[in-house]
Amino acid sequence: MRLSAVLLLFLGVGCAALDTGGGEAARVSEVLAAAVAAARATPEEQRRQLNHAQQMFAAGQDDMSRARLATLLATLPAPLRDEVRAAALLEPLAARRPETPLVQFASLLAAGAAERQKLARDLRAAEKREESAEERAATLRQQVEALKSIERGILEREERRRTIKR
Repeated sequence: MRLSAVLLLFLGVGCAALDTGGGEAARVSEVLAAAVAAARATPEEQRRQLNHAQQMFAAGQDDMSRARLATLLATLPAPLRDEVRAAALLEPLAARRPETPLVQFASLLAAGAAERQKLARDLRAAEKREESAEERAATLRQQVEALKSIERGILEREERRRTIKR
């Protein structure tokens, strides 16, 4: 009897160790479903769901509440979107080994957030270059106008000299 109980215990522990993350995959699926529902919701409902996710994360900073909050922060429209905070929340999950469904999902979401951050930085840099080019063009226009004014002054003086000599 004891031997069978010990054997069942080891069998149960072995099965738990071999769990491929089916339960975790279902929870990740729930996080995704909640994010899709939030994306389709009204702005008020989106704000409410984000606040709820923040409260859940603050209450217990477990992996699923972290993933839920990060997913909402990465997928909701502006002004609720916060790519930087989402990336910071996902970083510890994405760096874990072995790769479970949650880790794979966090890695995918973190890569997307990093790419959007890079695109935003590139856009800001391009806007700065454009502003700088516009400023240079305005400076050059001012310089051209100043040269034209100098040229008009020279032409006027030459014209006055000609009229005086006549």
